[in-house]
Amino acid sequence: MIPSPMPSIQNRTIHRTVLANGLVVLVVENPVADIVAARIFVKAGSLWESRQQAGLSHLVASVMTRGSEQLSSLDIAERVESVGASLSTDAASDYFLLSLKTVTADFENILSLAAQLLRSPSFPETELALERRLMLQALRSQLEQPYIIALDQLRQAMYLDHPYALSGLGTEASVSQLDQIDLHRYHQTHFRPDNMVISLVGRITAASGLELAEQFFGDWQAPSTPLPLLQVPPLQSDPQQRVTAQSTQQSILMLGYLAPSMHHPDYAAIKLLSSYLGNGLSSRLFVELREKRGLAYEVSAFYPTRLQPSQFVVYMGTAPENTAIALEGLQQEVERLFTTQLPPHELQAAKNKLLGQYALGKQTNAQIAQIFGWYETLGIGLEFDTEFQSAIAAVSAEAAQLAAHRYLQHPYVSLVGPVAAVTPLQQSAVF
Repeated sequence: MIPSPMPSIQNRTIHRTVLANGLVVLVVENPVADIVAARIFVKAGSLWESRQQAGLSHLVASVMTRGSEQLSSLDIAERVESVGASLSTDAASDYFLLSLKTVTADFENILSLAAQLLRSPSFPETELALERRLMLQALRSQLEQPYIIALDQLRQAMYLDHPYALSGLGTEASVSQLDQIDLHRYHQTHFRPDNMVISLVGRITAASGLELAEQFFGDWQAPSTPLPLLQVPPLQSDPQQRVTAQSTQQSILMLGYLAPSMHHPDYAAIKLLSSYLGNGLSSRLFVELREKRGLAYEVSAFYPTRLQPSQFVVYMGTAPENTAIALEGLQQEVERLFTTQLPPHELQAAKNKLLGQYALGKQTNAQIAQIFGWYETLGIGLEFDTEFQSAIAAVSAEAAQLAAHRYLQHPYVSLVGPVAAVTPLQQSAVF
């Protein structure tokens, strides 16, 4: 099988091949350093979890490297650490990921190990019990973190029964009852070659990368059962407020808006507005609300790239006595996006910052393997790399204002802070 050349990245060709069993293999040769990085994606993650099993993907990721049918946890650790390699697993909203990095000479050995873990994990009961306890401890510790409380209640208000409503850790109730059978069933359902992407970048040729993928994964047959269909409830915008009174030294204020997925034509405009508002010390929120008005301990915005409808969030930490005026200021800055067009110099500065950071995020082998494997996994194609940059450059002031008008008018509001600071705002006209 001959790998097919695809779009180039920094003058290096991306070779894409689909094996007979459905596994997608991406290879980018970068001989500058004697390193190979791999990202192996599975189309799974918390988006595919039921509420009753929330946190399952995270638990699988935590236990997967602790044992296989052939190796113990100690065997695995020694095999990785003896050659100075790195190997880890993680679960996100829209995918499951195994990451590895090693010198070129040891890459075959560590990729072989990764294949064992992905194909035949044992999920040892003792390791499972330990990781489950650690997850429960993490969930309980979050109850003391105002920012996490504010974000959780914002997500729950916006997403209701949709899987995005919960953090990747799940809930105490769901995690407490997850057992070894659940992990094995999750693995059997999602871990199959026709549901995976291998992305290799480094001192490796397209031919040798494909040969190694065939060697360790080529005989893995996809089951005859169809891939699970993603079934999530539809989302409807119903802006509301959530308030938690807590004895804290500052108030946390969040405004959230349902925003488009990365497949939507408005994605680039909203991404640009998020960067303009909250990206760095020169961002609009930082300059106006912290530097000029002294209202914010911290202030920012974020807009996660998601397979399903995402959330556009602006947030601020402020002194309790400033809660009302800070909330008003935060909302005014968002409203300005759809009442007033961005001046040309501000629009161009936001584009330059976003595109510059995007370019810097594709410097290392690991970064390149991550971003292209991610694009392939989410189904937007490798061409998205150039399409995204072109789309950002093409956003006009009119298009940005129209996107803001379409998505950013009616916020969900989440407040956490002292009783005297947040309770009066429950009936405030700010909402």
